[in-house]
Amino acid sequence: MYPALAVLQRLDAIDPDAEVLWVGGRGGMEEDLVRRAGVRFQAIPAAGVHGVGWRRLPKNVWRLVQGYRAARDVVQAFQPHALFFTGGYVAVPVALAARGRPVLLYVPDIEPGLALKVLTPLARTVAVTVEASRQFFSARKRVVVTGYPLRQEITAWIGQKARAREHLVLPEDEPVVLVFGGSRGARSINRALLQHLPSLLERTHILHISGTLDWPQVQAQREDLPAALQSRYHVFPYLHGEAMGAALAAADFVVSRAGASTLGEFPAFGLPAILVPYPYAWRYQQRNAAYLAERGAARILPDAALPERLASEVFALLDDAEQRAQMAAAMRRLYRPNAAERIAELLWQQAGGRDG
Repeated sequence: MYPALAVLQRLDAIDPDAEVLWVGGRGGMEEDLVRRAGVRFQAIPAAGVHGVGWRRLPKNVWRLVQGYRAARDVVQAFQPHALFFTGGYVAVPVALAARGRPVLLYVPDIEPGLALKVLTPLARTVAVTVEASRQFFSARKRVVVTGYPLRQEITAWIGQKARAREHLVLPEDEPVVLVFGGSRGARSINRALLQHLPSLLERTHILHISGTLDWPQVQAQREDLPAALQSRYHVFPYLHGEAMGAALAAADFVVSRAGASTLGEFPAFGLPAILVPYPYAWRYQQRNAAYLAERGAARILPDAALPERLASEVFALLDDAEQRAQMAAAMRRLYRPNAAERIAELLWQQAGGRDG
């Protein structure tokens, strides 16, 4: 979702008159964020089939059939010159309904998800975040390495640590650790953090984005802390846009899941990472984490080891400034600026723009 929004920001700069329609699933955060960005949104029925139990599979297949019928109506009414997909099960019925029209795929993770694999034969061009993703595509397929597209409200904070800390009311000269797990949060990370919270706060300020599911528990635990530790524990259920950019800029290192954004946001900010891949996300997060760890930019902490090792891993980085500096430099070397501009240009060309 966020990479697509970043590309649309740059597409608007290339051609302010370009008409855009976002097709997504009904309800949830996607629709809210897309509408908030000022993009026209159309919902269709959709459901996943990968990893779904046999009891749910018939219902989900039927929803995909309904989604295909709805997508045909959407395509017929909108008449797109090109289609852009970043993954998700909604993409399949839309792409099938628009067969014959130019398709651009963007692969955020190292390994493409099932939907993107299914759609690859329909794509004119595949944009990927890193060179390592080429192995998953035929040599005959046009693959372009672009980097991970970042929204302007994120990139505006690159290199702005002092301003970011002022914005978030954080001290200039004390360590700050950012902890988050995604829009809904990561329960295992949240619980391990809360388990070790007092001892961690003795050493560092913690900027904790808990997600919405555990927000009541996080609030309650903060209120139970002594006043001196409360002032060092900065909690939010979620941060949007500019505020998230400030959080990334303000931190000395991060503890997080290993979703695709880690391949773009952390390198942009030179942010060392302790990555906790979600164990139930096929192998996508494992591959992302391994890519960063093998290049010296991150450490991997298995989800099952969080209760025992989270505090010691955080303390180890807090105590080793040289190691943090080396990891930060390794992260920065992985950053590819202007990814959103490059993908927007590819999309505009496929829609019939200059050199299209």
